[in-house]
This record gives sequence, structure tokens and C-alpha cells, in this order.
Amino acid sequence: MKTFSKEAGSERLRKISCALCGGSRFRRWNGSDSLFVKCFDCGLIFQNPQPVQVELVDRYDEEYFAYETENEKQFFNLMELGLADVDFDSIERSLPPQRSFLDIGCATGMLIARMKERGWREQGVEVCRPAAEFGMRERGLRISVGTLEEARFPEGAFDVVHCSHLIEHLTNPRGFLEEIRRILAPKGYFIVTTPNADGFQARLFGREWRSMIDDHMYLFTRRTLRRLIEDSGFRVVRGKTWGGLAVGTAAKPIKDFVDRTAKRLNFGDVMIYLCQRREESYGTERENGA
Repeated sequence: MKTFSKEAGSERLRKISCALCGGSRFRRWNGSDSLFVKCFDCGLIFQNPQPVQVELVDRYDEEYFAYETENEKQFFNLMELGLADVDFDSIERSLPPQRSFLDIGCATGMLIARMKERGWREQGVEVCRPAAEFGMRERGLRISVGTLEEARFPEGAFDVVHCSHLIEHLTNPRGFLEEIRRILAPKGYFIVTTPNADGFQARLFGREWRSMIDDHMYLFTRRTLRRLIEDSGFRVVRGKTWGGLAVGTAAKPIKDFVDRTAKRLNFGDVMIYLCQRREESYGTERENGA
């Protein structure tokens, strides 16, 4: 399953400081001509300079819609497996019947359609208008077209907010997490999935790692993502990684062994965190394998 990406066009570029620590000392990550830099002070990896967010949205057009519809069942299956890894069923059981679920970057809405079937009040956010309109028209779903900030949801509106392979596409991940905290109900949950820049595949393939693409503004490690999450007002409840080798890079017995090992030892290609909106009385829990 090929990762969707468009090469940088004529978007305006701007130099930025580190979104995690505010630092201004960087070195090129994975080669002198790499798009990505690594912060000397905290280790955050990101594009610098990078396009402005309002122009990045234009990349998610009819071509992206076609990619999403072609792969939506595979993406949906992976999201369900990720939710199982963080024991989402136990979260669901702990919430009252009138519960609400927001999926940011919901594409055609397959996940929120499933949540609607399970009794949740569903809501999606999607910048790709054709994908959002498909979900609204064909599946009868509530989807807001645009960014999370443009949706202007009320404070405390959702019990669970989910985003899968989205945060790495944003130019302001800290502001994004702060907005999620604002719209979460007290003790609400946030679930985020993103590539793992210190996983086995990233280390093995270097510049050829499949997540080193123009569309990814940030590449997080477990440490940098956790720090950003905690700095933005959440506590980490649980975390997992998965994915040892991509399909086609090794014989199946080897791939299966590396996949199992990567998940068991927590150096997979993709990571997921289950987080909870932090209140003053809450402490911090370590995720599995951290």
C-alpha cells in the first residue's frame, strides 16, 4: 500500500523554530540535502523551512480522494487493530450511552460510520472536500469540511477524539493538541497514530524510509511525541508500536518474525498513544515498553 504524497509545489516557505522546545539550532537529518532537520536541543525532527498550512490543504484534492477510496478498507482495518491495541473497548464501556466520537482527518468516514453503528454520536473533520462530501452523501455522516480549528466546536464537546496519520502533516502540532484538549470533555480521551521515527524501519532504510515524504511536516519519535502530548495538557495512558517490515521487503516468514519482534519490543514503524485530558489531580502513567 503506497503512501500518498505530492512533491512540494510553489507553496510559500517559512523558517520556523522548534515546535517542542523553541530551539533554533538544527542539523540535517538523514543527509545534507534532506528536507528534514533535527533539533539539537530536544531531538524533534521536522521540515525546515516548511510550507504554510493554508497552502498545504490544496494538496488534498480529487487525486487524494481516489487514493482514500481505493485503500479505505485497509486503512479502516488498521485503525481497528490500533484501537484494539490500546483497549478501546474498555474506554467505550466506561462512558455513558450518550457519548461522542470525533475523527480528525476522517476521509470518507468509514471509522465514524462504525462508531455510529456502535451507538456513538459521530463527527468527522476532513480537509479533502470530495472525501467529506462522499461520507456525508453516501453514509449520512456528520463531517465538517476544513481544518479542526475552522470547525469551531464547542468546549468540552467530545468524549473521544481520534486522529490517525494526521499529526505529522500539520505545521502547528502543539496548537492542534491544545485545540483537542479544549474540545474534549473533562477526563476525555485522545488517540493519536503516527509514524515512529526511531522504529526499526526508519533506522534500516534511512533516506528511503517510506515516511520521509514531502507531505510530512513532522516525524516524531516515541520520546518527542510523548513530550509534546504531555506539554499540551494530557497524560499518556497507554502506548504501542507495530510494523517491523513493509510488505515486499522480505520473505513472509522473515517479515512475520520481525513484525512480531517489533511489536513485542516496541520498535515498530507506527506508534499509537491513548491519552487522557489531564486535570490537576491526575498523575502520569508510563505506557507499555516506554
